[in-house]
Amino acid sequence: MLGFAADGPTLSLDWERFSYAGKFQMSSTGKAVLADDGVLAAAAFSADREQPERAWIRYLTVRKDHQGGGLGARLARQVTRTLLERGYTQVSIAVNNPIAYRALYKAGFHFTGRETGIAELVLSYPGPRDPATYRAGLTRFAKRELPEPHVSLVEKWLQAGTPPAPVDDIPLPGAGKGAGNGAR
Repeated sequence: MLGFAADGPTLSLDWERFSYAGKFQMSSTGKAVLADDGVLAAAAFSADREQPERAWIRYLTVRKDHQGGGLGARLARQVTRTLLERGYTQVSIAVNNPIAYRALYKAGFHFTGRETGIAELVLSYPGPRDPATYRAGLTRFAKRELPEPHVSLVEKWLQAGTPPAPVDDIPLPGAGKGAGNGAR
């Protein structure tokens, strides 16, 4: 954890290696990273302006050469754990692509049935993770114009029908046991 919004943390990310790199230079959101010999994934988060019991993960990015390894889900889970420990009762995030959607399901989130922004699906933790709701979100993506690799993945995930199992290496309060976190 680099700090909460009140701490004014900023983070410089290489725009060629991270999506949304410029958003992390703002000091109005909290920041957290997963790091090894450098930043592998980063998240920016803040309190909801209208519902003080809810926090939002505003941006979540994984270094391009590490995408697909579960780092986004792990970091989202760690940030969620920290926010819940600070007293928030709900954590939400809006996603604009099916890969992020699935990663957030692995982090324990569920589709709320709502959209925000430019066709972003709103996911929240905690909440019900039933297969029908999961498929409803994937179906929304299936109706969009997507790059071919995303089309194939959405079709495959819809055929499977069930949400992916949550990552279990970073336990959330009341959600079983697991190993360390790797976040800071």
